[in-house]
Amino acid sequence: MKTLPTLPTLATRRSFLRHLGTAGLVAPAFIRHLISAPPSGKVRLAAFGANGMAWSDLNSHLAHPNIELVAVAEVDLDRLGKLTQRFPDNTVRIYQDWRQLLDNEAKNIDAVTVGTPDHMHAPIGLSAMDLGLHAYVQKPLAHDVFEARRMATVAREKKLHTQMGIQIHSSGQYRTAAQLIQKGTIGKVREVHTWSSKKWGDASPAPTQEDPVPTGLDWNTWLGVVGERPFVKGAYHPGNWRKRLDFGTGTFGDMGCHIYDPVVDALRLGSPLTVRSEGPAPNDWSWAINAVIHYVFPGTDFTEGKTVKVTWYDGDARPPEEVKALLEGQPLPEQGSVFIGTKGTMILPHIDWPKFFPVADFKDFQYQRLEPGNHYGLFTDAILGGAPTTAGFDYSGPLTETVLLGGLATFYPKTTLEWDGAALQFKNMPEANAKVRRRYRKGWEIAAMNI
Repeated sequence: MKTLPTLPTLATRRSFLRHLGTAGLVAPAFIRHLISAPPSGKVRLAAFGANGMAWSDLNSHLAHPNIELVAVAEVDLDRLGKLTQRFPDNTVRIYQDWRQLLDNEAKNIDAVTVGTPDHMHAPIGLSAMDLGLHAYVQKPLAHDVFEARRMATVAREKKLHTQMGIQIHSSGQYRTAAQLIQKGTIGKVREVHTWSSKKWGDASPAPTQEDPVPTGLDWNTWLGVVGERPFVKGAYHPGNWRKRLDFGTGTFGDMGCHIYDPVVDALRLGSPLTVRSEGPAPNDWSWAINAVIHYVFPGTDFTEGKTVKVTWYDGDARPPEEVKALLEGQPLPEQGSVFIGTKGTMILPHIDWPKFFPVADFKDFQYQRLEPGNHYGLFTDAILGGAPTTAGFDYSGPLTETVLLGGLATFYPKTTLEWDGAALQFKNMPEANAKVRRRYRKGWEIAAMNI
């Protein structure tokens, strides 16, 4: 990677100095340091993001006794408080530009954890993997379908250990549900209905105002690969980016990788044949809510017939009354899935143990509840020579592709899109293919995307 120019001095950024304590600590955070090799058997980690989900992930990683944090990149220096509280001795080097971290620290680290907004998952993850670094990346793995494919491809080519941040994949509840489906508890699965009550969308028009950029925020680096635009307070950073087309992936992208996970895992689903949105379309800057998205997948050993239907609902949308009737008065949880089989129905709340219907048919049915796995620990253990991860990019890449196709379909309501997974394109709507791969803004191109 080409060495980047030194960042401008941050001596005027009082918030940063307040977090780090003294002005003398600023220079070490932003220049290259020579350090001795870490103790044998340690995984040296760099984190991208220092607050929110990134902070939660980081603490989960650091619970492993054989991992140590070397460096952190955080574009908003006012969000470093938790990090500097935990590491008051300044043993962790801090960067504001993620590219500088990789440029300076690649030989000092073994792995990365990426917890940024969705639009930067693939650019950072691909750049790290291109340097031979193992990668833990939050869900969704990427912002666009092509990025998800590249993430899986590069991880495979580089023979890297990877894991997507769908930690519930390792939970006892989801592992048990997948096993019960595969054991034929409800027979062959005919169809599945999945939903989330979250509302990561916005029907309001794009704002026209421009607000001052907060002192500690590098707005240009926050935008990253996305085109320039003014900062608008409350519209993007730190929370509402999930609603925005260019930065987040809406409710489906936020929760679909979680809730579709046990469906894909249990049924061993491949790439969908078709996807169709019956809900509202996004406007020119934000995702819509109340989605209803129908998928048709090729059948598998665990499904009935040549194909199987899986439908997603979010916001206020829910499965139809005939599906609810199968639950015999059991209310739908806020998020979850219903598997309809040839011998019964299973409901899997997010996150809870599965229940079976008709109740009379399953009154004497008992099942063993599997113990949870350590999703984060598995990643570190794999790097140290242990068993492979369970949500590596070979699995979570195709899962992410499937979920992102649903969001893409919302741009073309009431149109059945025929998908060719091998060719990574739609057969019947060439204009939709432009949304399979976005173009990064000039100067932010990623080497691992150049194919």
